[in-house]
Parts: sequence; C-alpha cells; structure tokens
Amino acid sequence: MLIVPALMMASYFCLLVHPPSLPQWKRKADGHFISSEVRRPLLEDEEPNNDVREAVDLSFTEKLSIIRGLLKFMVPLAVVYFAEYFINQGLFELLYFPHAPLRHSEQYRWYQTLYQAGVFVSRSSLMCVQIRRIWLLALLQCVNMFFLLLAVYYQFIPSVYIVFIIIFYEGLLGGAGYVNTFNNISQEQSTKDWREFAMGAASVADTLGIALSGAISIPVHNYLCQLP
Repeated sequence: MLIVPALMMASYFCLLVHPPSLPQWKRKADGHFISSEVRRPLLEDEEPNNDVREAVDLSFTEKLSIIRGLLKFMVPLAVVYFAEYFINQGLFELLYFPHAPLRHSEQYRWYQTLYQAGVFVSRSSLMCVQIRRIWLLALLQCVNMFFLLLAVYYQFIPSVYIVFIIIFYEGLLGGAGYVNTFNNISQEQSTKDWREFAMGAASVADTLGIALSGAISIPVHNYLCQLP
C-alpha cells in the first residue's frame, strides 16, 4: 500500500490539468521559491471575495432547516454504513471455510479486496445509474448484515465463493449509497451556500454509522467467538 501516496503524487503533478489561476512556484537563483503570479479567482468570471461573506452568513435557524431537509438522506446513509461496517468489523474474520483452497488469512484478504472493488465500481457508476431512494440501499444492506450474521452463527453457507459474491455486492451497495446521497444533495440544494453547508453536514452521517457499528460489533464478535 505504500505505493498509493506515490501514485497520488504522480496523478497530481502529471495527470491533472491545473487551472491558469493556480500559482506556479519557481526557484530563484538564491534557492528561494517564489510564486509566479498573485492570487486570482479560480474562475475568471468570479468576483473575488463575493462568497466569503455569504458562506458564513447562514443563521442557526437556517442551518437547522437545512439539516432537517437532509435527514431523508442522512439517516439511510448512516444505516447503510452501520450495516456495512458491522459486517466488515464484526463478521469478516468469522466467515471462515476450513476446507477451502485458501488459508484463513487469504480468505480475509479476498473479502477486503472484493469489498473495495465493489465500492470502486459503484462510486464510479454515477453517470450510468442514479438512485434517489437511498432507503432502499439501506434496507438491502441490512438484509446482507443479518444474512451474514446468521451464516456465522449457523454456518450454513457451503462455499467461500458464495461469500465472495455477497461481499462484492455489499461493496456495491455501500459505494452506491455514498455517491448517490451526495449527488442527490447537490441537485436538491439550489443555493450555492446552502449546498456547501449541506454537503459538509451530511458527511457526519456515514461517520456516525461507522462509529456505532464499531461499538456494537466488538461485543457481538466476542460473543460469536465464544460459541462452541
């Protein structure tokens, strides 16, 4: 994984097209760096400092109004991530098939890989598929969670490859829930300043879901490990 930061740096400096307003730094003869141009707006038709005052001008009442309107997206997103990370943190290690051609550690690594692959595919699919009903994704993810919980408890799944498919599907649901939530918010909030606050506030939902799942998955995992 240490190659990832190097790839990100290469992408930033070699692949991205920088806007002309971005200051470029050059080395002087004495070794110091200077900016080749003064600060300019990122968009040429943008008036400087127009948005600074408005961005912080939202009243407490306005913020509460925005958050109330976001609950229809935030609650399903939190549920999606709760179920998703309950599986990842509490059940992955226990979904073990001793007669499979893969060792326990290899099975676990494939679970993580397939999950991330599913997330990558679904987060990249926004231009092809857009979903308004985030609650449907939350419901399907909860079905996944309970199914895998029962699979750990009763051990009725005959093959690790069935679990591979379910975990890839789990990643698809999680990535779709995330990208469609923020896409829906950006489309629904027509005011620029309200949209910026809404996107920031909604990001709390997935973090809350992950934190709650971690707190609950620890005792559940310990209980399942004590079963005969």
